[in-house]
Amino acid sequence: MYRFFAENAGTIFVAALVAAAVILIIRKMLHDRKNGRTSCGCSCGCAGCPSAVNCRKNK
Repeated sequence: MYRFFAENAGTIFVAALVAAAVILIIRKMLHDRKNGRTSCGCSCGCAGCPSAVNCRKNK
């Protein structure tokens, strides 16, 4: 078992970093959604947004 970890330490380390990044991104997206922020990044407001019909504020 130890030999497996020793031979694949680099792969395991990179996989752990990628998994941590994905978890943090999902956590941030859920937090933003809970607070009513959109993910489109448009600072012009909903009037100029092509996805305004999908916005939670308009429902």
